[in-house]
Amino acid sequence: MPDPLHFDNHAEVYERARPPYPAVLWAELHDLGVLRPGIRAIDLGAGSGLATGRLLEAGASVDAVEPGPALADRLRRRWPAAVVHADTAEQVELATGFYDLAVAATAVHWFDLEVVVPKVHRVLRPGGHFAVWRNAFGDPTVAITPFRERVAQIVARRTAAEPPRVHGELGTDAWAARLSASGHFVTTHIRDFPWSIDMRTDQIRDLFTTFSDWNPAEVDEAARAVDQLGGRVTEHYVTPLIVLRRNESANA
Repeated sequence: MPDPLHFDNHAEVYERARPPYPAVLWAELHDLGVLRPGIRAIDLGAGSGLATGRLLEAGASVDAVEPGPALADRLRRRWPAAVVHADTAEQVELATGFYDLAVAATAVHWFDLEVVVPKVHRVLRPGGHFAVWRNAFGDPTVAITPFRERVAQIVARRTAAEPPRVHGELGTDAWAARLSASGHFVTTHIRDFPWSIDMRTDQIRDLFTTFSDWNPAEVDEAARAVDQLGGRVTEHYVTPLIVLRRNESANA
């Protein structure tokens, strides 16, 4: 199973390599009224602060929860206005009924949802929201590129059987159903945001280094593929967003 602290071992690379979430996602959160100045937000599995920073810039006060000590240290230095908890979403101690918005950005697949979902319900105020999203690397609606063909070949050669995922990166409806299955939350909004980015060989090398299921030899092969394709490739991604509202009738 991939090591969740893989990211902490590559904290410096992670901070520079991971692409930001698309601007349209933040605009959507504003339009929905769940992100606005003056709210209190909790960023669960904050990593290097890709979401933390945008929440602060939107005028929210932010607590960021990140179990990796190196990433937590980077969070403190990069976003000093945030309160950083070097802990897991399952174990962190948080005030009851304190937050207006909980966020899990490219993190929810690491959580024990039987623990985290009731906890998020407990720490949110009445009327609070839980927003979940991730950058899914690869857009299945776009014709496969020569680089993605090479990536698929690398993955297909893996000999060790990978554990099946509960839901895939783009299994958005299934994730929404799972997040609301306990009755603590009601799904109010789902939307996928497609986008693309041009990346150089060094950027691909850094990005794929941060993937917990890629080994160094595979990363090298992916980087060589970019070189062979001219030193720059266009990557097509999707960012699925799920917004859930706290169910006031559910037991904490």
